[in-house]
Amino acid sequence: MTVSTPSSNLGRHVFGVAALAFGLITLAWHDYNDWHQLRYIVYAAAAAQIFGGAVIQVRRIAKTGASVLGAAYLVFALLCVPQIVAAPQIYNSWGNFFEQFSLVTGAAMVYARLSSAWSPETLPRIGRILLGICVASFTLEQAIYLGATANLVPKWVPPSQMFWAVTTTVLFALAAVALLANRMALLAARLLTVMVASFGLLVWVPLVLSDPRNHTNWSENAETFAIAGAAWILADLLGEHRP
Repeated sequence: MTVSTPSSNLGRHVFGVAALAFGLITLAWHDYNDWHQLRYIVYAAAAAQIFGGAVIQVRRIAKTGASVLGAAYLVFALLCVPQIVAAPQIYNSWGNFFEQFSLVTGAAMVYARLSSAWSPETLPRIGRILLGICVASFTLEQAIYLGATANLVPKWVPPSQMFWAVTTTVLFALAAVALLANRMALLAARLLTVMVASFGLLVWVPLVLSDPRNHTNWSENAETFAIAGAAWILADLLGEHRP
């Protein structure tokens, strides 16, 4: 038996605000995530994120915003493929692909959730599998670049930077398993949202404040909260129909 609960839109709103901020950052620096793409691609991405991030806030036209954002993030995910083919042994390109694909998944879940073509059982299953694969990639990326991950942890957070690098890597792995195996998936999605949002608050916001002229600090901040929004969208979706 499935129990339906009132739907929450907080994940959609957070995702939209992060996308809007991401678009403004892209426009201000004339670059997307330090990828140094052609200007017309960058400006198109900025326009899509600003438009999609604003429109997705309004339920009546949210499907339009979700489709625009999904298409934009899918383009950037596909732009990672040539680098993956050229150097498949370098995981950074794979990591970039799945970071963008997690945003595609967030937009797709919003679109499908507002579409009558998807059943309440099918959509959560597809959403958790797709996001679960992305979270598995986050696990591998942190494990492979554990030293770089540790350096991002604020030094004032006890007990140590490496402790939190290892801990969050393990937590990513547990979240991936929970989502893919559908075991405590709702709890995993909620805790994943909190953890990723904490990265933004504890890592990237302080870096933005300390070095506001650094494009990477701004773009990583926006992307982190967008990924947190995607996880929140999944949590909202799983919370609507509890077994």
